[in-house]
Amino acid sequence: MIPLTDAERAVYYPADRRFRVWIRPSVLIMIAMLVLVPLSVAWVQARLWGFPYIAPNPAAMPGTATGPHGFPAWVRWCHFFNLFFIFMLIRSGLSILMDHPRLYFNDGCTPGSEWIRFTPLKVPKDRLWTAKDDNRYISPVVGLPGYSHSIGIGRCWHFLNVYGFVLTGFFFVSGLLTSNQWERLVPASWGIFAQAWSTFVYYANFHLPPEPNGFYGYNALQQLVYFATIFIMAPLAILTGMAMSPALVNRFPRYPRLFGGRQGARSIHFLVLVGFVYFIIAHVTLVALTGFRRNMNHIVLGVDNTSPNGMVLGLIGLALVVLSWVVAHYISWYFPRGLQHVSRTLTEPVKLLTLDRLSPQQRYTKEQISPYFWPNGKLPVRDEWKQLVAGDFKDYRLKISGMVENPVELSLDDLRALGEEETITMHHCIQGWSGIAQWNGVPLRRLVEYVRPKPGAATIVFHSFGPAPLGGHYYDTQSLYNAMKPECMLAYGMNGQPLPATYGAPLRLRVENQLGYKMVKWIERIEFVESEKLVGKGEGGSNEDEEYFDLLPNI
Repeated sequence: MIPLTDAERAVYYPADRRFRVWIRPSVLIMIAMLVLVPLSVAWVQARLWGFPYIAPNPAAMPGTATGPHGFPAWVRWCHFFNLFFIFMLIRSGLSILMDHPRLYFNDGCTPGSEWIRFTPLKVPKDRLWTAKDDNRYISPVVGLPGYSHSIGIGRCWHFLNVYGFVLTGFFFVSGLLTSNQWERLVPASWGIFAQAWSTFVYYANFHLPPEPNGFYGYNALQQLVYFATIFIMAPLAILTGMAMSPALVNRFPRYPRLFGGRQGARSIHFLVLVGFVYFIIAHVTLVALTGFRRNMNHIVLGVDNTSPNGMVLGLIGLALVVLSWVVAHYISWYFPRGLQHVSRTLTEPVKLLTLDRLSPQQRYTKEQISPYFWPNGKLPVRDEWKQLVAGDFKDYRLKISGMVENPVELSLDDLRALGEEETITMHHCIQGWSGIAQWNGVPLRRLVEYVRPKPGAATIVFHSFGPAPLGGHYYDTQSLYNAMKPECMLAYGMNGQPLPATYGAPLRLRVENQLGYKMVKWIERIEFVESEKLVGKGEGGSNEDEEYFDLLPNI
């Protein structure tokens, strides 16, 4: 167990570590039907008519092979690196999932509307229950980094390994398309589906079909599964991951609709993860059952014999993969700041060149407003804020200072006088939930123009009445560039009513191309500075300082 302070232990190692998988009965019935119907048909066919005849494929037989055979070095290395990256993505993805352990096919995320949840808890109705209260503990044996609410570190690993996964896939597909190896994977006839079914009948009845030597070719079912994994599941994982980007979704609102909305994309992303897990289990099982030594020699050394060399080297490679999980866990908890900086160095330039350049253009209607909007963050406990609440914020003054030519203190009426805008937007939380709400407030660009930042002022700091996760007051920053974008505002109204205290009264920030933790609630004062490095621990915000979140969360 890593050393933790009392405050950290409350966040990362909670007393309640119960786990439960609940699936909506209708979904469970549908899954059962998808599994049991083909199995039942295969069982009946074998019992009534026997096992189907599978003709040998001359192109996949030693000595007569006419197609591509053997595994070039680039195939073998791609196989190893894909194994490495997919395991890291699965492990970090599970840690991210446990921060909001519910999956939906609606963008409102109303409790009770999820189709699956990984928690025994139902959202209580007799008290305030925030999204952070809802996150679950996950063992580091399964997740990276594991424990509870370590999503910042999990995201560091996830996005670092996405680069490796995508680059490996690009290199592999490029190799396929520039060699004859594509013939192994891409079906050339519709007849392959009938052949694949015949092969499935054997597997469904716990019999091995006549197996070709994999060094020369695959059976029909193998070919279809490999094709689907490489050309359908892998791209779908990437595309649905992109559909969870607030910058992309708010610029191209039609894109997530391809997957049934933002939450539909999140659910499909999870189902692809499940598909990868089942593929790995089935693949490894069949490798072992159909000649472990020979198969390991195929993919490790590129030779077709039964020497133990490939098996030994392959097991060493697997041991190194497992060792990487241990090393990654150690780095996560003993060198998290370094991990955060490496992740930022590698991912932020790409975001600056792509996602951060997009300006929000989403439009929702009042009919689409979510009936439930998850509260989040710790309510302020300061007496000053409680007195303002009691006085309906009539005595509230927003203090704006720092590198500005016109430092001011503005009441809510003063802010309204600067001009009001109304937007209906989708909120994207880093934990995974979303919600659509109407916001009324003053565009931040008008406030910036009013106070006139001095040359060199590139960062705006928003200080909150509320507490930070591990103590002190909460703050976060925005670049002046993002503050001037459309739909960026200081909101004092929500869904046609004054902003409720639970959701950030008297003021909360809305920045629609970023994740929700950047949208500071209960704003006390604003400060213009040269750089985020001059505030707090220099990482850009309380969550960035304490939980290693991204400085620029466009995805």
